[in-house]
Amino acid sequence: MSFWRNRKVFLTGHTGFKGAWMALMLAEWGAEVTGYALPPEGARHLYGNLFPLEGCHSIFGDIMDVPALRKAVSDYQPEIVIHMAAQAIVRRSYREPLQTFEANVMGTLNVLAAAQACPSVKLVLAITSDKVYHNPDTGVPFKESDPLGGDDPYSASKAACEIAVASWRKSFAGKGPIVLTARGGNVIGGGDWAEDRLVPDVFRAWEKGEPVELRYPESTRPWQHVLDVDAGYLHYIATAIERKGDVPPNLNLGPENEQPLPARVVVETLASYWHDAPGWRKGEAPALPEKKALALDVSLARESIGWRPRYTAAEALRHTAAWYSAAHDGEEMKRFSRQQIHAYFENNKKMTA
Repeated sequence: MSFWRNRKVFLTGHTGFKGAWMALMLAEWGAEVTGYALPPEGARHLYGNLFPLEGCHSIFGDIMDVPALRKAVSDYQPEIVIHMAAQAIVRRSYREPLQTFEANVMGTLNVLAAAQACPSVKLVLAITSDKVYHNPDTGVPFKESDPLGGDDPYSASKAACEIAVASWRKSFAGKGPIVLTARGGNVIGGGDWAEDRLVPDVFRAWEKGEPVELRYPESTRPWQHVLDVDAGYLHYIATAIERKGDVPPNLNLGPENEQPLPARVVVETLASYWHDAPGWRKGEAPALPEKKALALDVSLARESIGWRPRYTAAEALRHTAAWYSAAHDGEEMKRFSRQQIHAYFENNKKMTA
C-alpha cells in the first residue's frame, strides 16, 4: 500500500462501478489521481456516493476525443495509466455493436497513444474481461495462453482489444511505457447500478418488492468481489514497476479453487441477507444467446506475482449484501465504502498493493 503514496495515476472510467472503487482505493493510499470518463449514467451510481473525493481530480471526457484525452494526459504528467473506461454491458453491445467496438478497441488505442506521447508514463494497464476467450462452453477454466474469441459484440470487442494491445506492446517495445492487460472475472460489490447485471437487477427488483427475473438461473460465472480484483490490478502494477516489466503481459484475476456458482445460488445467498427478499423467478421474455459456463485459471497470477483472491464467493456475496443493505438504510456510503476497503486490507496484511 505504501507503494502508492504520492504516485500520479491517470484513471479512465472512474465514473463506473469498478473505476469508482479504484479511485477511492487509490485515494485512501495517498495516490494523486486524475479520473477521466464520461459522466455517470442513470439516477443512481457509485460515483454519486463517493465524489467529490479528496485526492482525485475528476474530468468528464470521452476517450474517443483524441485531442482532449491527449491534453488531459499531457497536462497531468502521470507515472501510471489505468484504463478501465469501456462499453461493458453485453446486452447493450447487441443494440450498439459499432459503438462497442469503437469504445473498446479504438478507445484503448487512443489511451495507449496518449500515454506513449507522455514521457512521464512508466506503465499502462488496460482492463479487459474474462470473456475474451473462445468459449466452447465446457466449463474448463481458461488460461492466459488459450485462444481468444467472443461470439457477442462485447466479448469480441474485448478479445480484439487484447490483440490490439499485444500488437502495440510488440511494435513499440523499449520505446514507451510497460503495457499490460488484466482479465477480471464477474465482479460484484456494492454500488453497481448498471443495466442488465445480476446484482443490480436483484436489488432493484427487491426494493420494489418483486422477484428478480433470471434468464439463465443455472449459468455459472467466476464471481469475485470488486475489492479483490481492484487490489489485484494494483498489485500487478506495483510488481511490474518494481521488476521493471519482468511480469507476464496479461493475467487472469478471478476466484481461486472454487466451483463457479450458478446465478440462482448467487441470488439465494443474497436473499439470506435481505429482509423479506422476494427471491427469483425464471424470465419469460426471449433471452439473447449466452454461454452457460465460464471459469478462469488464476494460477499464473499466483505463481508470477504472488497474487491470490482474499474473499471466497460466500464472503464476496456477504460484503456485497452489506453495502446494499447499508445504502437501503440510509447510511453515509462514502464512509461505509472506506470502512469496507480498510477492513479488507486489515484482514489481509500480506497484500502489498
